[in-house]
Amino acid sequence: MRTATLLFFIIPLIEMIILIEVGGMIGPLPTVGLVVLTAICGVWLLRLEGMATLTRVQEKLQRGEIPESELLEGIMLIIGGALLLTPGFATDIIGFICLIPGLRRPLAARIIRSTSFGNFQMHTNFQTSGFRNTNGQPGQTIDGEFVAESNNEPPATKPNLENPDKRQ
Repeated sequence: MRTATLLFFIIPLIEMIILIEVGGMIGPLPTVGLVVLTAICGVWLLRLEGMATLTRVQEKLQRGEIPESELLEGIMLIIGGALLLTPGFATDIIGFICLIPGLRRPLAARIIRSTSFGNFQMHTNFQTSGFRNTNGQPGQTIDGEFVAESNNEPPATKPNLENPDKRQ
């Protein structure tokens, strides 16, 4: 809790110092334009990478695999998007690290290797050969036809093709 409180006060101070220094070098209007440009680029990149990550999550789930790296990348995308919308250049650098795939994916893989995320396994009754019943045996498929009947109408009969004079 102390670390979070400390970061809550230190990060805005660092951002203000950097913004003042950059504003002194290139002027206030270009500085504001640069901050807005990084926010626009961040939103565009967040949308692009978010859709790509969501697609990879769905593909892994369809194959019955756990999308641990993709889910962690999704969290990193949320954090990166929030940091890019925050005015300032230091948070923009961290935000772009979270959004650029060449930087995000190795970082996510390293986090997964260094934690216990990679130890989870997914168990499911769905197999590539079809459904299985509760004791693990393949299910039985019964092929047949049916006719919907209402309470007021007699059941429909199917014509006998072998002997058209007889009804079934």
